[in-house]
Amino acid sequence: MKKKKIISIIIFPGSNCDRDMNVALSKYGFKNQMVWHNDQSIPKSDLIVLPGGFSYGDYLRCGSIASKSKIIRSVIDFANSGGLVLGICNGFQILTETGLLPGILQQNKYLNFICKNVFVKIKDKKNKYFQNIKKDILELHIAHNEGNFFCSGQELKSLEDNNQIAVTYCDSKGLENEENNPNGAIKNIAGIFNKNKNVLGMMPHPERMIDKYLSGEDGSIFFESLLGNLK
Repeated sequence: MKKKKIISIIIFPGSNCDRDMNVALSKYGFKNQMVWHNDQSIPKSDLIVLPGGFSYGDYLRCGSIASKSKIIRSVIDFANSGGLVLGICNGFQILTETGLLPGILQQNKYLNFICKNVFVKIKDKKNKYFQNIKKDILELHIAHNEGNFFCSGQELKSLEDNNQIAVTYCDSKGLENEENNPNGAIKNIAGIFNKNKNVLGMMPHPERMIDKYLSGEDGSIFFESLLGNLK
């Protein structure tokens, strides 16, 4: 019998997508363990997930307080050793606050909370997150007030030169422009990698798109690819 891949889902005060992520990962054959933010270390894992939500009520800056939690030192060490770390929505914000990913997530361009389905284009498939996905465009869900990705010109050049832009906002045909940019993110960026592409942060929620009767199934494509790529 094939051994299940072990996923650690980090829970912070204010997390609200940790259970959604647990359900989604379990559906595709992962073995999950819920890890409290105040723990000192992470059990043996094949992947660490920082889920969406409003850690510490989004006070100061989104993800700022969570980035100082006791467990984060272990997350950083795991990532620096080559371990896979996935941050969704608030998890993406936390990853930028820790320095594992460049840039920041600012308030949305029109200062509004956005909750809707969007299309995103996969920009790089030479990684364990998107490698086996045949589609280039996925329909996923966003729900955030601070999803407006911004970085310096030097950081943007580095992201582009190293193919670190993971997904961008687009329309159903893949067109990337201001009209298809829900939050004002620079270059329509919805998600990025670190240089080694073992750390991925993105604003869209694949865990909310795993059932055709409730929302959609493109999130399933993401999780099935991830499971197939974890050796």
